[in-house]
Amino acid sequence: MQYADKTLTCRDCNATFVFTSGEQEFYASRGFDNPPGRCPSCRAARKAERSNSFGPTSYAPSGYAPAPRREMFVTTCASCNGEARVPFQPRGDKPVYCSDCFETQRGSSRSARGSYR
Repeated sequence: MQYADKTLTCRDCNATFVFTSGEQEFYASRGFDNPPGRCPSCRAARKAERSNSFGPTSYAPSGYAPAPRREMFVTTCASCNGEARVPFQPRGDKPVYCSDCFETQRGSSRSARGSYR
């Protein structure tokens, strides 16, 4: 298919920008049917605004929005009475284990039931 440069108007700032034939070909190769509605500077500003809305970030693979940091709660391990850091607020009605005791508990319950494989 033959593509020709198109002049478009940004929906945010009403500035005109060129949607080049190369960009059109790229959009088509990705299966995008609609042309961009924002100029490159408004697209960049919107992308920066979205990435800043998540606050401090932890691991985020490229191409994905950054993941928000997970709040950790400190409690006492039900097995060894050591410090346990968990990603949920303990309610007190169930035992909470530190990482080492959790793996031990998990391993013993797996061997009693058989392997998952």
